[in-house]
Order: sequence, then C-alpha cells, then structure tokens
Amino acid sequence: MDLVIEGKCYLSGRFVNCCVGIENGKIVKIGKMLEGEKHFDFGDRLILPGAIDVHVHFRDPGMTDKEDFGTGSLSAIHGGVTCIFDMPNTRPNTTTIAALSEKKRIASSKSMTDFGLFAGVRPGIDVPVLAKEAVGFKLYMGSTTGDLLVPELSAIRRELSAISSSGKVLSVHAEDENLRRKDIEKDLDDHLKNRPNECEASAIRKVLESAGDCRLHICHVSAKSSIPQIEGARNLTSEVSPHHLLLDSSSRLGTLGKANPPLRRREDRQALFQALKSGCFDAIASDHAPHSLDDKEEEFEYAPTGMPGVETSLPLMLQLVRDGHLEIDTVVKKMSSRPGEVFGLKKGRIEVGYDADLVVVDMMNESVIKGERLHSKCGWTAYEGKPAIFPKTVFLRGEKMIENGSQCGERIGRDVVGAQ
Repeated sequence: MDLVIEGKCYLSGRFVNCCVGIENGKIVKIGKMLEGEKHFDFGDRLILPGAIDVHVHFRDPGMTDKEDFGTGSLSAIHGGVTCIFDMPNTRPNTTTIAALSEKKRIASSKSMTDFGLFAGVRPGIDVPVLAKEAVGFKLYMGSTTGDLLVPELSAIRRELSAISSSGKVLSVHAEDENLRRKDIEKDLDDHLKNRPNECEASAIRKVLESAGDCRLHICHVSAKSSIPQIEGARNLTSEVSPHHLLLDSSSRLGTLGKANPPLRRREDRQALFQALKSGCFDAIASDHAPHSLDDKEEEFEYAPTGMPGVETSLPLMLQLVRDGHLEIDTVVKKMSSRPGEVFGLKKGRIEVGYDADLVVVDMMNESVIKGERLHSKCGWTAYEGKPAIFPKTVFLRGEKMIENGSQCGERIGRDVVGAQ
C-alpha cells in the first residue's frame, strides 16, 4: 500500500484504534495492523473524515478582491474542509456551459481542496448540458449578492421540470422577494425587519408546491418557523449555517453580522440548535461569503451582506463537542457523511472505497480565533476571540496538505463531478 494512517479513527459511529490503508487516493483496507510505504501514527489523536462544505462563495471569477479559489480553498483546508461546493453568483454568473467550464479551469489551477460547482437557475438555461458538469443547481428566490433573482417560480417551470429529470439537487435560497420590505436599515434589527421569518417560511412553501418533484435542498435555514416544514417534507434536504446557530441580531457585530438570510432572534437561534441536536438538517454549511473590511465599513444601509466562515465552521463545532453541547456523531454526520450522501460522493466516510480525506484533531488543543491568523483574503471573522479546535493534520486523497497547522501540500484540488 502507498500509505497507512494509524490512530483513533471514526468508523461507523464510534472511535476505533486502527490503521487505514490507502492506494491511489482511496481507502483500500482498514485493520488493526497494516504495512505501507509510508506510515503515520497519530496515537490518541482523533481521525475524522474530511468535512464537505456544500455552500461557499469563493468570488472567483469577477470579485477576486474579496476572495479567490486559491485563498478560499487554503482557508478551507486549514479548517479541515477537504471538499467545497461553490455558488454561481460570480461575474459572470455560472449559467452557461462556457462560464461553468471557465470557472472549472480556474478552480482546477488554484484549489487546495476538491470542489463542485453549482449552475445558476434563470429562465432559458440549458439544463441538460449544465447538469453533466455541475454538482447541482442553485435557485435564488430572494435578492442577495449578484443578479440571479427569480422571484416568481412560474417563470422557470420548464427549467424546474428539466432539473427534476436530471436528478441533480436544486439548492434554494429561500426568501420570498414579495414579502421582503425595503425600509432604510441602520442596524441588524432593521435588516431582520426587512427580511422577517415569514419571508423564509413562505419561500419554502412556494418551492415545495412548484418544484416538489425536484431533489430540493433548502440552504441556510434560519427561522424557527421553517423547522416544521423541513421536518415534514418529502424529497427535501436542508442545511444550517454556524452563524445562525451561534449568533443573533443582538450580537454586537454591526455590518460584520449583516447576512442574507439575516441573523434572527435568540429564540430562532436556540430553536435551530435544538433541532440540530434532535437530528434535523442534513448539513452544516458555512455560506462562506467574504467581503473586504473596506466594503463592510460602509454605512449599514449600503454595506454588502455575507461573512467568511469556511475555516472556522468545523473548529467551532468541535469546540461545542468539547464543551458538551454537541455529540461528535452529529458533527461528523452533518459535516461529512450526510453531505456526501446527498450529493452522491464517495467522500465523508472512513470506509473502503471512499476518498482518503482525513482530518486529525487533538480535542485538548483549544485555540482562540483571530482574523489575522485565518487564510481568507478578507482578513476578518465574526468569531474573533472565540475558542475553537483547529485540525493539526489534513489529508486530501491521501496527500498530506496540512501538518502541525501549516500548509505542506500542493494544489491538487479537482472537480468531483466525473471524478468518482
């Protein structure tokens, strides 16, 4: 075997002291004792499957002053994320095969992680052609960064039918544009008033009615009232973001906390957290959406929405495990195995036949989050000063990418579509 990694591995819901044998980037054998050309013994450190972040905005192409595939993927790999899915609201929007192919070329040349690319939904897109190359489709029902807004689903009936036939996931930014208010905003409370809870709940109802045959995935669920709809719906998966679990409109963040959907009330945050603990949601996804500090220093009304998070998501969740607020099983399921299942990838598990994407953590090695130490181009974080557990070592398909918290690997990221 090319490589053997030994340690306390997370296998089928429990930790087992064992060896993982790897050939050509795949896990080929798991046993008590294995021999390979290279052997890494991590002792009592925990070995987890690499995280899959199904929702990032790496801003490449067109907005690379904020982020690009190089800095975004470097940030991801330092946080234990070995695969990311990038959203289509770049410049140009990823709505044509030419734009998708160009973005794939850019990502392939820069990425430290494996990746999938979403195609944007708008009237007239060539769904069958895009479906062959995209990891999924993304529908924006509410206005946010970019110009991919589709406020009326009647305008894309043909496209929704074609997406259903393709079998690809349709990820949805669920905010009902017709219920969004446009009053002047001076703070996070005003931003929330303009995008109330019913804005999200209404959008979920509408997309279930109009696109119920699609494999729907509701992005960044943020409202307490949305939870019953998600739990009771068939053919639907969902995600929750760390900022909606850990922050709310009372957080003193100013424009740094301005996001879509908005940070909501404490009762919403607490309800989401309890729902997560009870098994709701299929993924924890960062919705990593960086902007420069100069952009965020605009007056609240004009400051852009979004915050970075791909590097801190898994470390923050691991800290919650250490503090007794979450089970490690929940974190691994929602950040690795279940996202892999939803999108049909041989990733997210320490299991024979899966990619050897592995993250080594020391649960006693707590550190403090500092924006200046993170690797996103934007250079700031909403979690400044909060404790977290960052990985010590990260492998992507058997290649060591991070060692003792520092980059050591080359940019070998590849598109997951067709690579499995």
